[in-house]
Amino acid sequence: MCAEPSAVHGSRAPALPGQTVVVIGGSAGIGLATARHARAEGATVILTGRNPERLRTAAAQAEASTTAAFDANDPAQLQRFFEELPGPVDHVLVTAGHPTYGRLLDMDPEQASRAIGGHMVLALDVARHAVGTVRPGGTLLFVGGTGARRVRAGLGVAPAATAAMPVLIAGLALELAPVRVNLIAAGFVDTPLSSRLLGEGLEARREELRATLPIGRVVVPADVAALAVHIMTNTALTGATYDIDGGQQLVG
Repeated sequence: MCAEPSAVHGSRAPALPGQTVVVIGGSAGIGLATARHARAEGATVILTGRNPERLRTAAAQAEASTTAAFDANDPAQLQRFFEELPGPVDHVLVTAGHPTYGRLLDMDPEQASRAIGGHMVLALDVARHAVGTVRPGGTLLFVGGTGARRVRAGLGVAPAATAAMPVLIAGLALELAPVRVNLIAAGFVDTPLSSRLLGEGLEARREELRATLPIGRVVVPADVAALAVHIMTNTALTGATYDIDGGQQLVG
């Protein structure tokens, strides 16, 4: 079995020296792992999250220079955060939010609107604030998923939102150029959010994936963080969706 990816660089130069990375939703999981990886690559990290206590702990782990505790889905709070940034930044990663599942016919209009629009509205709000904030050639990077690509009973509107995000990202890449806009579509990632969603079924899911995934192990936050930093540093990448699921879509 392959070992988990390492942040050790050996003798090579860091990939993000002198650059500033903002992580919205960085107090755990993929956001925290990306913040730590970006810091190890020489970046200055600005970390945000909703829970002040968790954010303080994460900031110490990621050696963040600045933190801001707020709800990214609150437009006024999000606007205030961007307005109070000390200067331009190079990259913004958005991991805030999670999918809403349930029977379609059990969802009232407000729940459906929130479930469909949550990620898309947040992406649009962040994109508006990125204008004049993210330096030319920098990155606006969102994290979505692959799990709802196959329509099944009980997924609710998640498949619709999953299908819409890549198209939205491509449109934003054209409108925000030369700022680059990309989407990471992750399969199952072993995060605290996964633990909360699966509860006692978490270990069974891990075992199933270890036995079936072509990579022979479960995808972890560091895997996604490595992809995120690569997208930040490769200036030829924009308007695209990058899957990272260990081959999960190939085996059902």
